[in-house]
Amino acid sequence: MNIIQTFYDDMATRYDKLFLDWETESDEQAVILDRLFQDRGFGRSARILDCACGIGTQAIGLARLGYDVSASDISDGELKEAKVRAAQRGVSLRLERADFRTLADTFAETFDIVIAMDNALPHMLTAADLDAAAASITARLAHGGIFVASIRDYDALLQTKPPYSPPYIHKTADGRRVSFQTWDWSGESYCLTQYIIEDESELTVSRFVCEYRAIRRAELTGCLISAGCGEVNWLFPEETGFYQPIVIARK
Repeated sequence: MNIIQTFYDDMATRYDKLFLDWETESDEQAVILDRLFQDRGFGRSARILDCACGIGTQAIGLARLGYDVSASDISDGELKEAKVRAAQRGVSLRLERADFRTLADTFAETFDIVIAMDNALPHMLTAADLDAAAASITARLAHGGIFVASIRDYDALLQTKPPYSPPYIHKTADGRRVSFQTWDWSGESYCLTQYIIEDESELTVSRFVCEYRAIRRAELTGCLISAGCGEVNWLFPEETGFYQPIVIARK
């Protein structure tokens, strides 16, 4: 997974540039997740593992709501950034370096909720890797616990295989910031190039490259059921307010 680690290590200090206001986004996403948890019987005493935490977008927001949050990622750069941001926002997180295919190597305990947001699972470039991730994640769930993940709507995207994503254009105090992705497809996998253009006091262009596999909902549902989840449900942005489809699987 070297290309994935490099992608996130290189982008760690720029990741917040994907949002107009990262702190506001973190808080708003936490509210959405909190509502999903509450609707499924979990209060803020629930123990959460964010197994693809990045710079802490969801983990920090949830900790600010009072949840007991542990967080892990494969990127040392993003973990370093998450530690700084957690301190700045006055929350305590347990942060660990871990591959979510082998979580038991780092976490002996189980959790009420495990999350993996922002299209993390499609970094699993083979079916075997996805199976390993599903088994590893489900093993860290307490009985009755839930796994919550967000993923692009690949069922729709695979019909047209678009070559790019629409740009985000944010007005800033000093100008504007534009972020967009190009997608170079090979079968059901694609090479993603993320561009961040800052046209402010001076022009700055950042470029980061990674790989993904377009995982259909049926494949992920089957993996989670095979891993020990008895109930798998999908929710869409119009139902949740989150920008990607969300899968919720109960062990």
